[in-house]
Amino acid sequence: MSVATQLEAAEIREEWLGSALSTRPADRPAAEAAISGLYHLIGLAPPRFHWVSSPVTALQTVPPGVPLRSSESVSRLAEWPLPRRFAALLTALWTELETRFRCFDRQLSVVLQREVSGPLWQSCRSSLYPSLRAADDSVSHRGNGWYDLQCVSRIAHYDAVRRLTGASFGPSRTRLFDLWAAQARTCGWWWPREHVCVVSERPVELHTEVWSATGAVRLHRADGPALRYTDGWDLHSWHGTQVPAWAIEEPRAWRIAQEPNVEVRRCAIENLGWGTYIEEAGLTPVASVPDPGNPGAELLLYAFREGTKVLLAVNGSVERDGQRRRYGLTVPGFLTDPLAAAGWTYGLSAEQYSRLVRRT
Repeated sequence: MSVATQLEAAEIREEWLGSALSTRPADRPAAEAAISGLYHLIGLAPPRFHWVSSPVTALQTVPPGVPLRSSESVSRLAEWPLPRRFAALLTALWTELETRFRCFDRQLSVVLQREVSGPLWQSCRSSLYPSLRAADDSVSHRGNGWYDLQCVSRIAHYDAVRRLTGASFGPSRTRLFDLWAAQARTCGWWWPREHVCVVSERPVELHTEVWSATGAVRLHRADGPALRYTDGWDLHSWHGTQVPAWAIEEPRAWRIAQEPNVEVRRCAIENLGWGTYIEEAGLTPVASVPDPGNPGAELLLYAFREGTKVLLAVNGSVERDGQRRRYGLTVPGFLTDPLAAAGWTYGLSAEQYSRLVRRT
């Protein structure tokens, strides 16, 4: 596979990622036309559209004039008739295209999985699913049926196939493909019923960071909400981990001490900075020694929670801003020697760690 083809695949991935994570207002006429076209494909008239400001609002609101049967609760979304009918159409399309094009060019399929669909699936799961999980406990980190279909990863994969090979899908398959692609490009999440379709606006703020070599992104913002909608609903995230607002906007040692969730504590401490946290928390120093694996830096051991200590170290590699990050590692409380504590984090003895040429 040529380098040029791989670069073009990456460009297609970024194009679709831009659509998936867009903060522009939804193109309501285009979205409604595309969804109406999909209704037509399953033999139904265009629905009435009920637009909401966020997916959280959508999952907590019954559209005006729509009696809600028990089988149509959000927790039973997999049982709704229209999502199942649309899913059957899409599943048949993906199966046919997968069989056809994987046999046609297996190498291209592998490249597109690595460069396009894989990173986009990871990005959707890490950046868009959190807002759904906030309102619907049935949405797992791995995804959830109807929402998985709305992830752009599969549509982008075959868009890349079509653009890179010039292949034709045929009239009926092209119609379905183009309608699904159009709705994916023009609005947020949507929930179809027979006579009404609830559609969410896009967020007005969405902050991410690249976290893998394949270009996948996840929610992250160090000074405010990573995700925000016009109705005021927002979500704070530290390197992909959802946290309460205080962990980002007002991290303090006393708040951290009261937090029962270990991951939230970790994120808040990292945001505050281990040096500042140790000072604010008044942790008692146990011992310090020069770091043999990182010349010019020290290893500092502090008493921490019952049964644990904290080893404060300096990263051996330089960050993008030219600084070396200080970080803390929790170690067993029986350790009293910083060298032994540093070695323990690598599965080494104190003597073995002391012989390291350089730690990264």
